[in-house]
Amino acid sequence: MADHSEVAYTTADGNDYEAHEQTYEGFIMLVKYGTASVIAIVALMAIFLT
Repeated sequence: MADHSEVAYTTADGNDYEAHEQTYEGFIMLVKYGTASVIAIVALMAIFLT
């Protein structure tokens, strides 16, 4: 049988942690502003459409 040992991602070639962190930060910012936008839209709908 083949040996399926765990891959050490901290030493693996090809990992770009700076790009990963930038992508994650961008995703978190998008989620925050997207959620705030949806809440604002729903609040404005509640005010103006009732």
